[in-house]
Amino acid sequence: MKPVRLPASATHALPRWALFALCLLYILPGLIGRDPWKPDDAAGFGIMWTMAHGSLLDWLAPNIVGLAMPDEGPLAFWLGAICIKLFGWLLGDPMAARIAPISFFLLGSTSVWYTTYLLGRRPEAQPLKLAFGGQPEPRDFGRTLADGALLIYLGCLGLLVHSHGTTTEALQVSLIAFSLYTVTRLFESHSLRSAMAFGLVLGLLVLSRGWVVPLALWLGVLVLASVRERALLLRLILVALPLAALVAGAWIFASQQVQPYGNAPSDAWMAWNVRQIGMPSWSTLQYFLKNAIWFAWPAWPFAIWAIYAWRRQHEALHITLPLTFFAALLVLALLNPRGEEAILLPLLPMLAILAAFGLPTMKRGAINAVDWFSVMMLSTCASFIWLGWVAKQTGWPAQIAKNAFKIAPGFKPEFNLLSFIVAAAATAGWIWIVHWRISRRPSVLWRAVVLSSGGIILCWLLLMTLWLPWGNYIKSYAGVAQQVDAALPKVKRCVASNVGASQRASFAYFGNVPFARFGDKNCDYLLLQDHHRGNDAAQTITRDKLQWQLIWHGRRPADRDERFRLYRRIYATQPGQE
Repeated sequence: MKPVRLPASATHALPRWALFALCLLYILPGLIGRDPWKPDDAAGFGIMWTMAHGSLLDWLAPNIVGLAMPDEGPLAFWLGAICIKLFGWLLGDPMAARIAPISFFLLGSTSVWYTTYLLGRRPEAQPLKLAFGGQPEPRDFGRTLADGALLIYLGCLGLLVHSHGTTTEALQVSLIAFSLYTVTRLFESHSLRSAMAFGLVLGLLVLSRGWVVPLALWLGVLVLASVRERALLLRLILVALPLAALVAGAWIFASQQVQPYGNAPSDAWMAWNVRQIGMPSWSTLQYFLKNAIWFAWPAWPFAIWAIYAWRRQHEALHITLPLTFFAALLVLALLNPRGEEAILLPLLPMLAILAAFGLPTMKRGAINAVDWFSVMMLSTCASFIWLGWVAKQTGWPAQIAKNAFKIAPGFKPEFNLLSFIVAAAATAGWIWIVHWRISRRPSVLWRAVVLSSGGIILCWLLLMTLWLPWGNYIKSYAGVAQQVDAALPKVKRCVASNVGASQRASFAYFGNVPFARFGDKNCDYLLLQDHHRGNDAAQTITRDKLQWQLIWHGRRPADRDERFRLYRRIYATQPGQE
């Protein structure tokens, strides 16, 4: 027997405009007015910026003004570079590049919604018919579940930072959600178009972050089709797989033929892919268990409950399909030799969809417990954000203000009226949502997660309005890059350097530093990054059998360890006087 018995009154869907506005409230804060932050966001922007202002070779071989970045894949950077070329003159290059992650997020959110809607209107997912009628229509039930899945997806803590960065992870998770949508269409229609769409998305996934994840997804769907729909096997093998190989192979073939900057970046890219698979280890399992609890909150408790509640209907597609995707990605996460958040992010769309099917089966007491936990925790978090901002602005409470300035020494707070109004309006909206939930006690399915997602959006919006200048101060290299620019002559010459990816991107964009490109050693200046705290650096050093004289040293005020030193090359005789 199905575990769902539901009246039609519980399936009132949210208006489309409200869902779209909620998505914009989620994604726009943290993208507007923010510098590229270290480490990954600045590095990703650096690749996009280099492509947008470079040549075809830079598009074939992702790099940051000469520093090769062969890991992951080029697709996300291509899209960001296109946005810079189209809108950089109007919005500035950093904001123009962020149009790409906005598009990625909207694609992922839409895919989660429509996948849940398609699965939720299937006959096997429908609630039991009531004795005197009044059960919801399949379309209404599917829409309500889709609203719940989207709210859960927005409420996942692990999605917050990664969806707001110019990184490949933001594109990968959205393409995984979209691939799940195409497979849902494929199992419904058995159409050639759906198989081609699935193959196209797999190829794009290869270009976004390697072939390991799309291969695992294809194998998982192949196994599911062999159990449920054997007629789909030929489409998966003869249509989807060759098309995916064709899409991904175009870049590999072009880079092999052109050999940009004297080598094929696809070779290093292939080696990086191989390193993503290793033997299971206790450290990887420990990392997964330790971090997945908060990373996938609040999706995982609802998802586990859904699997348990629908255990007698274990062959239903709305359970088996997202569970197949989840199982394939879970195996990859446990086989990855390095513990990193990038292995957890692809799990979120499937968990959100599974969690949505757990909502109709949850008891009222469990729903109320989740609500009260969300209200208490997120309201407390928002209150501390406000209190910290007041302390930062006024100096009271003194201890909180002291801690804030200890992290960012030298920071001078400024009052921004627009940010304050936005933050105050968002807080008022949160209070209204809490009052609505408590006073009216609505029976709609998504009531269990509206407070979780709303509270997450509130806290993020407060951080990205009230605390954005402080975040720029401690996470951006703009200030120190401008110091390097001032220390260099107006007619700049080649600068050799050992700085990392995010530092190189920031210095090139904010400081106009002309870094050496691809092994050029004939440079007049040398910029070194080290961790020596003292300011008593040697005035002259020998490096690569050349003499260099110190002309500047500095650091970011918020970083106690990282130091930068700029040297000028010492010639035995002045150039032109030999």
